[in-house]
Amino acid sequence: MTNILTDYTTEPVELLEFIPTANDSAGVRDHPIPAQYLGRVMVDTVHDGSFIPAQFLQDSEGGSIGADAFRGYYERERDWGASMVAGFLSSALGLEGFFQVNVARVLMDYGRFPGVTGSKAEHLNRYAVNYPFSDLLSYEQKTHLLESYYDLISARTDAVVRDRLIKIAVHTYDPINPSGIQRPHVSLVNRSNAIQEHGELPRGMFDPLYPDVLAEFTADRILLSRISLTLEKHGVPVAHNYPYCLPEGSIEVRSQVWFYFNYLRRRFLTQHPETEGLPGYRRVWAMLMDTNLRSTESEALRSHLHMFRRAPSGRGSEFRAAREAYTHLQVFVEKNPEIVNDYRFSPDRPSSLGIEVRKDLVWEFDGLKPIRPRPDNARAIADSIAEAVAMYLREDRTAPDSVPRRFGYMGGDRR
Repeated sequence: MTNILTDYTTEPVELLEFIPTANDSAGVRDHPIPAQYLGRVMVDTVHDGSFIPAQFLQDSEGGSIGADAFRGYYERERDWGASMVAGFLSSALGLEGFFQVNVARVLMDYGRFPGVTGSKAEHLNRYAVNYPFSDLLSYEQKTHLLESYYDLISARTDAVVRDRLIKIAVHTYDPINPSGIQRPHVSLVNRSNAIQEHGELPRGMFDPLYPDVLAEFTADRILLSRISLTLEKHGVPVAHNYPYCLPEGSIEVRSQVWFYFNYLRRRFLTQHPETEGLPGYRRVWAMLMDTNLRSTESEALRSHLHMFRRAPSGRGSEFRAAREAYTHLQVFVEKNPEIVNDYRFSPDRPSSLGIEVRKDLVWEFDGLKPIRPRPDNARAIADSIAEAVAMYLREDRTAPDSVPRRFGYMGGDRR
């Protein structure tokens, strides 16, 4: 079993670490995925890190931040047992390992858009710099946290995600809802919260060229159904998108936008290779694929295109060229409406799935205080998920083309 720190650490570690699973296979049944999918499936965890760099244990006044100021938040925020489940899952699938964000969630949540979280922010309305550090750190410290940690994790994530067919993010969640109702053992999450609540993405979050219909599901529903059925057959109760859906800042939602614009770019360049490398087009593609919302340049262009704000002084010709490139792309999409459905229903459309496992199943607690892991339960749950993923890749993706093309792999008509 992977060595798991039960308290925070200030010792330097890789920000996004590849954790080999060679020593995690004891007691795990073998459910290897077909050879052609090796390298196209990845497992990761984003909220089970324990690293709090020492430089962020000084407040905005230069004083020391004691553990009492954040330890309770650290214990509540961490996804206890997620990395353990991810290790067993990776082993069962025959993967070489999984990826883990090591920065503690109490300090920074990479599964959110950049910004600061207020003390009363609801779960789905948080930003990357988490409370109470959002109040304790100076402006310069928060800027450094995003530039030297968030952005580096983002660059590494982009590199390892881009060629994947399936990305499974393992999380753990609290046993009880705020209302006092016990949560299911497992919840499979593949739907944007904004789509669930309002039927569309918030305006201005991603570019309007990203169709809302593509945000209905971030992962193939056949995959979800296969995992759900297998877990239920093994006695594990499952819910879908409950008690919450995916925040728009989650990696699952952001990656889907990136995947689509990357696909659209390939389709566009096939017909218009002469535009590749032209400054105006380069700025437009950079803006569209800035799904982490970290680029000032991209934000300025978004503001110019969609809020009709003036171009920065002295850069009128540059922004005009980008506006012409964007209009060209708009016309291309309008003249080729099949592009969205070609992508939407393609069996090669990547799936980004979040799996929530109840914390108390895979970790022992004394009240709210975490005590020790429960590897037998983690192994059993991971084994069932691996069985389902392997079956999906062996059998479900070999269905006749007419079936997925007609009804859709990732979504259906709005109802």
